Amino acid sequence: MSPSHERNARSKSSPHLTLGDITVVDHALLKRAVGAMALGNAMEWFDFGVYSYIAVVLGKVFFPSSSPSAQLIATFGTFAAAFLVRPIGGMVFGPLGDRIGRQRVLAMTMIMMAAGTFCIGLIPSYHSIGILAPVLLLVARLVQGFSTGGEYGGAATFIAEFSTDARRGFYGSFLEVGTLAGYILGAGTVALLTAMLSHDALLSWGWRVPFMIAGPLGLVGLYIRMKLEETPAFKKEAETREAHERSRPKQSFTELLSQQFRPMMQCVGLVLIFNVTDYMALSYLPSFLSATLHFDETHGLFLVLLVMVLMIPMTLFAGHLSDLIGRKPVMLVGCIGLFALSIPALLLVRTGALLPVFLGLLILGALLSTFTGVMPSALPALFPTRIRYGALAIGFNVSVSLFGGTTPLVTAWLVDATGNLMMPAYYLMAASVIGVVSVLALRETARQPLLGSGPCVATKAEALALTRKKLKVVQSGRREREVVPQKKRA
Repeated sequence: MSPSHERNARSKSSPHLTLGDITVVDHALLKRAVGAMALGNAMEWFDFGVYSYIAVVLGKVFFPSSSPSAQLIATFGTFAAAFLVRPIGGMVFGPLGDRIGRQRVLAMTMIMMAAGTFCIGLIPSYHSIGILAPVLLLVARLVQGFSTGGEYGGAATFIAEFSTDARRGFYGSFLEVGTLAGYILGAGTVALLTAMLSHDALLSWGWRVPFMIAGPLGLVGLYIRMKLEETPAFKKEAETREAHERSRPKQSFTELLSQQFRPMMQCVGLVLIFNVTDYMALSYLPSFLSATLHFDETHGLFLVLLVMVLMIPMTLFAGHLSDLIGRKPVMLVGCIGLFALSIPALLLVRTGALLPVFLGLLILGALLSTFTGVMPSALPALFPTRIRYGALAIGFNVSVSLFGGTTPLVTAWLVDATGNLMMPAYYLMAASVIGVVSVLALRETARQPLLGSGPCVATKAEALALTRKKLKVVQSGRREREVVPQKKRA
């Protein structure tokens, strides 16, 4: 048994739980950690949001074609290509974060993400340099994908390890608030440019503006992350590992990861439903509205923007609710809701009328909130502290690469190949079935310590109360054993 499992076992079963086994969370450090991770996630998804919302324009700039559908598929193909290297990024940055610390690696990913996004804004158009333009776009996207491989897993781990057991769901939900803020900033920027600039100006230089913003945002995010302290869980794990590795043979990350097959598969299933819904609702449908349904592009962007603004309180509420009733019930509502409501929601979107389109998008946004509010706390709880960053980064990015990032590309191809405009709904329904199976197989982790760590509480008074409660339970158990009459021998 690893030191992490030993300490976790002691925290659950030891009759002598002491104050040294309990972490009292510094609230000021917790707020700084949550804010820094949310900002980094906002920057990451600002880029992805911009790329999705301006996909029609990018198709004309980098992939000239007489067919709008072909342009859209080519643009989303480059979008999906970045996801192919995300597992590689996870394999590099994740284990590194478990070895040298979460904070250092998250600073690295911030630098790479900002550089890749900024460079997209500098690439000449296809008409200027020919085939080299889409090649350079692909290279920039690969840099982004590689850095993103270490971003989400590290950020979710960082917040989870800083949070108290009682409110980990609520604090974790702020990570996805950062995602929504990035999407909102990206959609708002594109919508503003689309409304203010002529079509020629947007094709000429306007599309570059959102990507150029990433440079200053990255510097701000880097500064904030460099000021953070390492998580309490990692510090304790590093101390324990150093002490034990002197007397025990060192296990490789691969050996440790091989012991986590079941939670890894659970992670892949949960991330599948989470990201298929995310990329369908917030990335593909805006382009589907304009390119396929010929809905006014500016109106479509503003509707998506409004839905994302409304999702922020819904996400925070879902995280809070998961602390009260559990992670599994909240996610099950989302999975079952998607299966039942995907077709009605898409039928509303297909009407092309302003209010029905908004209602259809809002239904999907509300269901997505059940995942955005819970996943940042549910996923890190699957793995022990010793390999949490690496296991989560790999499992998350493998699932995103195979199912999430390919959602816009596959859906666009299915619609184009079959001519069936209901394909997005069928795709969501299939994903929801996998989601139900994954959630039902999950161990409930709400209000429980993370694997490999002792309890985390908000105050010293709570820590003292926890040790007394443990002592009373043990004493009560002893008294019961003492008073149980022994059966007489025959």
